[in-house]
Amino acid sequence: MKKTFLLLLLFAFIVSVSAQEGEKAKEKSKPVRFTFGTGLLIDNQTVETNFKGSLEFQIHHRFSLIENYHNLYGIYGAANTRLGLNYGVTERLMIGVGTTKDYKLQDIQWKYLILQQTEDNSMPVSMSYYGNFVLDLQKKEAFGPVERYRDIHRFSYFNQLIVARKFNDVFSFQIAPSVIYFNAVPQYTNELKYKNLNFGLSAGGKVAVKGAHSVIFEYDQLLNKQQLDEQPKPNLSLGWEIGTATHNFQIFVANYSQIIYQRNLVFNTNDFRKGDYLVGFNIVVRF
Repeated sequence: MKKTFLLLLLFAFIVSVSAQEGEKAKEKSKPVRFTFGTGLLIDNQTVETNFKGSLEFQIHHRFSLIENYHNLYGIYGAANTRLGLNYGVTERLMIGVGTTKDYKLQDIQWKYLILQQTEDNSMPVSMSYYGNFVLDLQKKEAFGPVERYRDIHRFSYFNQLIVARKFNDVFSFQIAPSVIYFNAVPQYTNELKYKNLNFGLSAGGKVAVKGAHSVIFEYDQLLNKQQLDEQPKPNLSLGWEIGTATHNFQIFVANYSQIIYQRNLVFNTNDFRKGDYLVGFNIVVRF
């Protein structure tokens, strides 16, 4: 009887220790939170997705190029704006819609969190897949000879794999290769034209400064050359972010204004090396 009691006591102790070890292992494998704090890093997406059932409203605004005081350094010039809504279908899946002023672009987008970095580095990075398709609602004449026009010419597609790591509470960084396809592109002659299929690479990061304030930056490079005398320019931006639990405000300088990712990568003609910069801001509100 005494032996049986001791065996039961030993068994209970082993089960208790195993449970505690399991809990510790589970605690060590907790996912890293707030790699970037929001799903938007200036122009590019981050690995972050909406919480399940949450709604996110986005305002993107780009002033015109900074010139001189006559256009109040871009504020009086032509501006571009996008309004968007994103919804968290699950903790990992986001879908969204948006409308952009320039070229009357209507977009549907989605993002899925594939991998999530853990605190014990058993998973060292987070990874998300982002995609969109965009409908251009300009007049038929914008797509070349009217007799050759087809409705399918209005569509473009963007696919991107985003890999990010939160190195510590101060610094997060991501890199994102992308594939872009336009059903119709500008063609000036048989020799001078844009390519329908394009490849890009983006990189960006966030440096926490103090409290809710952070420095954010991005760089985008088109990897393939166009059949043009002058190639599209890379994108560069540097900004300041203020984040709270329900809002993010970003103000920055950049050399691109198109907002929609595929258009910025393929069609940007502003050269930051020549001082072609503009001021922009993003506002993200979560419900």
